[in-house]
Amino acid sequence: MLGYQFLAESNFFKDLSRDTLKALAAIGSSLDLKKRGYLFREGEPGRAIYLLRQGAIQLHKTSPDGGEVVIKIVQPSEVFAEVVLFERETYPVTAVALAPSEVFVFPRADVHLLLNTLSFRNDFIAMLMRKQRYLAERIVQQQAHDVEGRLLWFLKEQFGDRKSVVSVLSKKDIAAAIGTTPETLSRLILKLKKRKSLTWKGKTITRHTV
Repeated sequence: MLGYQFLAESNFFKDLSRDTLKALAAIGSSLDLKKRGYLFREGEPGRAIYLLRQGAIQLHKTSPDGGEVVIKIVQPSEVFAEVVLFERETYPVTAVALAPSEVFVFPRADVHLLLNTLSFRNDFIAMLMRKQRYLAERIVQQQAHDVEGRLLWFLKEQFGDRKSVVSVLSKKDIAAAIGTTPETLSRLILKLKKRKSLTWKGKTITRHTV
């Protein structure tokens, strides 16, 4: 069954019952995206919710001046776009792949049918509540730190406590995700290198202190 094991092991779905996981897996399909490929655009009809299996998906909104405001970078095992199930019928953001990515697609109409089942509805709403708490904590973390703190928190959130990682995200992508400019991020990286706290060579990021 498509994605059942991955669903069972993902952070956002792992606490769902076996029956709920099977029901989700039964309606899901897999979709591959190339780097910089669009999954959906802001304002388009919300036809599905998604689970990122691998890669990186950036969610951003278009500002009044035509710029892009990054909302977040989705990590593998995260569900996203679930807002179209309850609050609105169009996508409030644009989703674009920052690297070759694979997503599981769960059609909105099929999820609505499953929500008619009490056990599925209770499980699914509980999962969404856990995600809301996670997002609230993330906002607090972002607001409580300066650029350096936001960078270190972002790296830990994305890659865990590993000392050295190879990032599929560019410096420009990460700068947008932590709410700063690429120039400010470059200056920060140079400062951290001089302090021997962090080095960034090519795609390899090494943290000398965690």
